[in-house]
Amino acid sequence: MTQGWNASDIPDQSGRTAVVTGANSGIGLVTARELARRGARVLLACRDERRGKEAESRIRAAVPGARVEFAPLDLADLSSVRDFATAYASDRLDLLINNAGVMALPYGRTVDGFETQFGVNHLGHFALAGLLLPKLLDTPGARVVSVSSAMHAASNIDIGDLNSERNYRRWIAYGRSKTANLLFVHELARRLAASGSDIVAAAAHPGYAATNLQTAGVRMENRKAAQRVFELGNRIVAQPASSGALPTLYAATAPGVRPDSFTGPKLLGWRGAPAPSWRARWTLNDVAGERLWVASEQLTGVTWPGLRA
Repeated sequence: MTQGWNASDIPDQSGRTAVVTGANSGIGLVTARELARRGARVLLACRDERRGKEAESRIRAAVPGARVEFAPLDLADLSSVRDFATAYASDRLDLLINNAGVMALPYGRTVDGFETQFGVNHLGHFALAGLLLPKLLDTPGARVVSVSSAMHAASNIDIGDLNSERNYRRWIAYGRSKTANLLFVHELARRLAASGSDIVAAAAHPGYAATNLQTAGVRMENRKAAQRVFELGNRIVAQPASSGALPTLYAATAPGVRPDSFTGPKLLGWRGAPAPSWRARWTLNDVAGERLWVASEQLTGVTWPGLRA
């Protein structure tokens, strides 16, 4: 990788179309803004209409002439995912950035009955990518980038308890959902290669970046002391969201990104310029990847036309 790669190194994106989930704040907002700055048309796929349109206005203010627009997408509701895919009108899709996520929430369920972290972080994106696959296949050089986390090391998936019904621990469930992101990329890359497609499926993680992700769970439970600890960590230890977005932007745009690669911050996976990142061996397990894929198809009802198993 180029030493000290940063947003100014993003190649020209004119004529390309990107979908960025969770683009209303944090890493997603920075990712969308920098892609738009380099000429891409960007759909801000967000759950909250007010915040999504505010993000659209912020990007237009920062990047005059930016081609950005809000599009409603709730990854916790598969009907919303299907509506988004049905409404997607462009004849091409160059970049699908699976960025949105939740972290360490109290136990909850999505509209469709899935444990929230697994449902939003993995299943919603699995369904979205599958439904948009025809657009990706029709676009030469398309990429799918999934944002995982170093916290995937906290736990492998439990294929017999994907919804964490037996024993819910919020950080373990988060780690499992991030492992699922990496297994999805691993299996997608394998299936794309078997099908002769040039789509690149890659993963990235931001290290420790200051966003509202850290405080969302404790705010839900009104845990003031824990919220203050996370807020202090964001101010003193974390890198800014503009730096945390760089691994995603690298995976999405840099020349020569390999399928099934995992990009993170250079300095101990914590902060710094994008670099190849360590990943747990279980995220490269072909059997686990295939089993999760089959289970995800069954749970979401979304199959992937045109890909060989």
